[in-house]
Amino acid sequence: MIATTIAGDELVLSGWSAASAFGLGADRFADGVRAGTDAVAPLDRAAWPGPYDRAGLIPGFDIPELLGRKGTRSMDRATGIAIATVGMLLDQCGPELVGEPERIGLVLGTSSGSVQSIMDFTRESLTGARPFHVDPARFPNTVMNRAAGQSAIWYGLKGPNTTIAGGSLTGLLALNYAVRLQRGGHSDLILCGAVEEYSVQRGWLEWHGREGVAAPLGEGCAIFLLEPLSSAVRDGRRPLATVRGSRFRAFSDPAAVRPVLGRCIGDALGAAGLRPEDVRVVAASDAGNGLAAAEEAAIADVLGANRPTRLHCRALLGDTSSASSAFQLAAALSELSDRSDGVALVTGVDRDGQVGATLLGAVS
Repeated sequence: MIATTIAGDELVLSGWSAASAFGLGADRFADGVRAGTDAVAPLDRAAWPGPYDRAGLIPGFDIPELLGRKGTRSMDRATGIAIATVGMLLDQCGPELVGEPERIGLVLGTSSGSVQSIMDFTRESLTGARPFHVDPARFPNTVMNRAAGQSAIWYGLKGPNTTIAGGSLTGLLALNYAVRLQRGGHSDLILCGAVEEYSVQRGWLEWHGREGVAAPLGEGCAIFLLEPLSSAVRDGRRPLATVRGSRFRAFSDPAAVRPVLGRCIGDALGAAGLRPEDVRVVAASDAGNGLAAAEEAAIADVLGANRPTRLHCRALLGDTSSASSAFQLAAALSELSDRSDGVALVTGVDRDGQVGATLLGAVS
């Protein structure tokens, strides 16, 4: 049994929200994961032509309806999803959270921004009356940090603003960066997470990149509030979990995934002073491209006979790409927040050659 009472002024996650195929809000996400609800549904082929006939879309997501028409005429889907999710978390925490906007930073993960916006803008520059006759209002959507920048502008957040891109590990990398940002004294409170949109353009890129593998895609966003324990206690927010550490490594040969990921997990546990038997929850990435077996083997190598609760997001939500590990963190956090002890292990394997492991600790 490990001691779960927080010592000192550790960093904690004290709030979160999500927009996913389960719907809008943390409660819908947590309920969907616990029930094992398959949220991947048939696509309206008239609205979503392309190689896929099923996807995990946010039900009824409409940017003007959620955010209003002012300032959303040219807003892309990824930015709209991010702004809506950040807004749900800020509403949950109350207006006092943004009372000092200079204290609040934002670290948001993405793949390459909005693939649809990039392709649409490029196409318009070639098919318009003249190559340079394009809608200038659409250009900002082609920049990778558009979603992070607009989210901060929308809510008046004036702290550090960072965009992270790291494939399916993006959510873990964003949390790790947020921890470093806070410990470096750059921001008191940090919102961190990752976003991904579904579009016909992304569908075709994934289809060709996967050599025609028809695993359904998904979309969504998960955002977390990271802060010192003292800040959460002072402002009346309940600490949901402590951040116990992360480890990341690269691989060039898929055969190396098992030992490299195993080393990440072992190093993360060792640095946090934890044992394999302390792990009560595991949220693996269930990586595609034949990497899932290696991921499972690495987890088994380290945990041994320990049989923790297992959480699976990919099978329920589809492949959410850059939002994948953010959803894994959300699933682990929702499970861990109901426990008084133990640790959650979140692992990731990206087909481009990176593995990672993050540990969250329960709070008694």
